[in-house]
Amino acid sequence: MRKTARYASLAAVGLLALSSLTACANDAAGAASTGSGSKGDGKGTKVKIMVGGLDKVIYLPAMLTQRLGYFDAEGLDVELLSEPAGVQAETALVSGQVQGAVGFYDHTLDLQVKGKAVESVVQFSHAPGEVEVVSTKKAGDITSPQDFKGKKLGVTGLGASTDFLTKYLAVKNGVNTSEFTPVAVGAGPTFISALEKGSIDAGMTTDPTVATILDKKAGKILLDMRTPEGSEKALGGPYPSSSLYMQTDWVNGHKDTVQKLANAFVKTLKWMSTHSADEIAAKMPADYSQGNKTLYAEAIKSTLPMFTDDGVMPANGPETVEKVLKAFNPNIKNAEVDLSKTYTTEFVDKAAKAAKAAKSSG
Repeated sequence: MRKTARYASLAAVGLLALSSLTACANDAAGAASTGSGSKGDGKGTKVKIMVGGLDKVIYLPAMLTQRLGYFDAEGLDVELLSEPAGVQAETALVSGQVQGAVGFYDHTLDLQVKGKAVESVVQFSHAPGEVEVVSTKKAGDITSPQDFKGKKLGVTGLGASTDFLTKYLAVKNGVNTSEFTPVAVGAGPTFISALEKGSIDAGMTTDPTVATILDKKAGKILLDMRTPEGSEKALGGPYPSSSLYMQTDWVNGHKDTVQKLANAFVKTLKWMSTHSADEIAAKMPADYSQGNKTLYAEAIKSTLPMFTDDGVMPANGPETVEKVLKAFNPNIKNAEVDLSKTYTTEFVDKAAKAAKAAKSSG
C-alpha cells in the first residue's frame, strides 16, 4: 500500500563546510565499502548500493548507516559504491550492476516514462539541498534565472537532478532550454575549477562544494534551495530529493531484504534527529574531516534540517516533482505519470511500527 504522510517542519539551513571535503569520496569513487567499517564476513545478505557521491552531505545517511552498524544488525552485507552524479547511479541501477541507488527521487518519474519501473523505498529528505551559484565575474550579469539566456550553466551530469532543476528554473523564468548551454562538470574540484576558469558562468551544486566556492570568493549564491522556504519559493512546494530507490521488480521479489534496508535507514534517520552534529561527525570516516573535525561537524549541522526523521515521502512532494519535470521535459509533459508507482511507504511504515513495538516492550 502506498500513501503519503506527514512531513516534519524544518529549521533554516546554514552553510558551513570543509573546502576540501568533496575530494574524499571522489578519490574513492567506485571503491567498495562493506559492513561497519569492517571487511564483512560475507554471511549477510549481499546488497550493492550506488551513491551519487558518498561525500555529499545530502547523501550522508548511506555511509552513516554503515558506520552505525545498522546494516550488520539487520543481517545485511551492504557494499557502498560511489559515482559523482546521480544520473550515473541511476544508470548502474537500471543496468543491474547494483540493487539500489541513493540519489534524487525525481529519477523515478523520468524512468517511468522510459518504461522502467523504479520506486523510492526510503525518502531521506524533503528539500533539494541544491544551490545555484554564479561566478564572481558574472555576478553583475546574472541576477536571476531570467539571465540564463546565452549562458553556460554547470550541472553534475546531463540528465542529473541538477540538470532537471536548472532547466525548470530557466523555463519558469522565461528562458527556453535551447537558449542556454548545460555543461557537465561534476562536483567539488571539477565544478570549482570550471567556475574559476570561466568554463561555466553559473551552476548548481551542493554542500560542501558551495562552501568552498564562497571561501575562495569564486562565486556568489543566486538561489538557495536548502531550506523548505527556499524550495517553496523556487519550486512551489516540498521537493523530495535524496532517497534510496530500487527497481520495482527487485523490490517485489526481495521484500525481506528491502525491509531490512528500510529498518536500517529509518534507524539512522531517527538517530540523526536525536544526536548532535558532533556525534554524527564522530561516526563518519576519519578522512572525511580532512583534519578539521570542528568544521566538518559544523558542515553536518548546517545540513541536518534537510532530512526526514522517518523516511516517509512528504505530502504533496511527488506532485511538486511532477510539476517541475513537466515544465521542461517533453517526454513527461505528454505522458501520464502514475505517481503511486514512483514510491512506497510500505517498508518505512513497517519499520516505524517495529521500532515503536520494540520501544514499548523495552
